[in-house]
Amino acid sequence: MDGLDSIIFDLDGTLWDTSKACALAWNNVLTRNGISFRKITADDVRAVTGLPHDKCIETVFKTLPDDQISLLSAETMEEDMLVITEIGGELYEDVTEGLHKLGENYELFIVSNCQCGYIENFLVQNEVEKLFKDHLCWGDTKKSKSFNTRTIVQRNKLIKPVFVGDTEGDFKAARDCGLDFFQVSYGFGAPISGCELANSFSELVLKISGPID
Repeated sequence: MDGLDSIIFDLDGTLWDTSKACALAWNNVLTRNGISFRKITADDVRAVTGLPHDKCIETVFKTLPDDQISLLSAETMEEDMLVITEIGGELYEDVTEGLHKLGENYELFIVSNCQCGYIENFLVQNEVEKLFKDHLCWGDTKKSKSFNTRTIVQRNKLIKPVFVGDTEGDFKAARDCGLDFFQVSYGFGAPISGCELANSFSELVLKISGPID
């Protein structure tokens, strides 16, 4: 892509999937607190991935009393981190190789609606922390993805970044900041009309930078 200097990635649904680990974590919190609710599945988590953590919990557990929702929101943030640290997430195919390829020519960043420490966990677990120059999440600022994306652009003095994500929320953040956008179709979001589309991470790399060696 002509003039491109950097790539801002969404995380969940774009680089990896932690739905199974989070479902286990949410069930652990329900059991520990004796809260009666059906068993949470990975599909429940996928259905709300992309929202800030508190909104995810409010949406899935909307039939519970407010005090239980508040408790679940607080405790699942911590339990998610514990379980993901223990069993990890599932990287999408060719992500590691693709990030190394892209990192040869572009500065790489992550903006996510996750809790504090989650991005750092991803970077360390997958040994890619040296590939990313900066990152920001909802847990850091309690602000929108648009705000956090703009902050990354401004504090790193980016000239022509592209945003890569999978959901309408990612597209909105890119549009609000005047950025080009690639949607990865393998993620959690529905197709977005008029977006550049990549059906795999290797296809994304090819369209941006050429084939993975």
